[in-house]
Amino acid sequence: MNVTARKIINDPVYGFITINQPLIFSIISHPYYQRLRRIQQTAMGQLVYPGAVHTRLHHSLGAYHLMSCAVAELRSKNIEITREEELAVKAAILLHDIGHGPFSHALEHTLVQGVHHEQLSLKIMHVMNEELNGQLSLAIRIFTNDYHKPFLHQLISGQLDVDRMDYLTRDSFYSGVSEGVIGYDRILKMLTVHEGDLMVEEKAIYSVEKFLVARRQMYWQVYLHKTVLAAEKMLVKILTRARELHTRGEKQLDTQSALDFFLGGFDGNMNIENLEKFCSLDDHDVMHAIKRWSGHTDPILSLLCRRFLNRQLYKCKIQAAPFDPAFIAEKENEVIKKFNITAAEVHYFSFTGEASNTLYQTRDEKINILFRNGEVKDISEIDNALIHQNLSAPVKKNYICTLT
Repeated sequence: MNVTARKIINDPVYGFITINQPLIFSIISHPYYQRLRRIQQTAMGQLVYPGAVHTRLHHSLGAYHLMSCAVAELRSKNIEITREEELAVKAAILLHDIGHGPFSHALEHTLVQGVHHEQLSLKIMHVMNEELNGQLSLAIRIFTNDYHKPFLHQLISGQLDVDRMDYLTRDSFYSGVSEGVIGYDRILKMLTVHEGDLMVEEKAIYSVEKFLVARRQMYWQVYLHKTVLAAEKMLVKILTRARELHTRGEKQLDTQSALDFFLGGFDGNMNIENLEKFCSLDDHDVMHAIKRWSGHTDPILSLLCRRFLNRQLYKCKIQAAPFDPAFIAEKENEVIKKFNITAAEVHYFSFTGEASNTLYQTRDEKINILFRNGEVKDISEIDNALIHQNLSAPVKKNYICTLT
């Protein structure tokens, strides 16, 4: 490939994104990466916010752009980042979500059981590294935090990484939910490195606070919105029912895609052959299956599929306190009578669960603030009422979903 090749991508969020390195071209043109075009970023978010139809590829390119900005900013502050490290960290952020399956987090533990998307991302990166003659070796080391400059990994995966900066900015833009707007440009300008770790200059304290609050608001208003939650749970129940029927030897479930394998033949071993099957899957395979199954002879599977296609979802009620057992039993009895099902099948029509969102996990990666006098404080320790009182307090809500 021509070393001087240059491509400009017009992104609706950031404007023009420049790609001018052969390795980045190779990654973007790879079939595994192009699959991200067919996986929606917010899964069922479009059922509440019709504009939220952007894809994992959009997000990946956006995170790449922010990484380019972050590297340039750190270099301007005389922080050493070699050309090899720059290329590697850009490659790593492009590939950070490569392991997502159909509908991303909604089906992560349902479709391919026992394998996390980050594990799959790493496996795919190793396969691509072989194809690219080892050009991703440094990117993999940075991605796995096995490199002597931890701040490079923290830019990819941390409390204040470019991944989160992009998905909050992008999801807010496409959904129209203004509460998710963050000052990503100011945060990027205030990034610095102290003793090898990524930090933020004290002038950005309020921008970081806004970032953390926006993240919480986006979770409850978009990602864990009650209708989005109901749709995702219905999708899970559809695949759960299909897998149950598959174990009984039901033959009408075949979709002629790799979905058939992961519903019945997958033993948890993600070898090269199975990884290839996984990388052939996208949202369209699942939607095709749901359309086929909407005419299935099993009344539970076909009903759930028809309801899903027509957005006739579970009625979802969310509250802080656990639901009264008598109320749960009442809902279960209602659906048993209405849909003529057994007690063993009631969980497909009425069920409870818990959704939680923590603004800031102090036990994980920290957001360290670097003061002018050289002092370093975690943002949760700064004397600020909003941050101090509410920053790390988990918010848990109980939900009940019922088909009416």
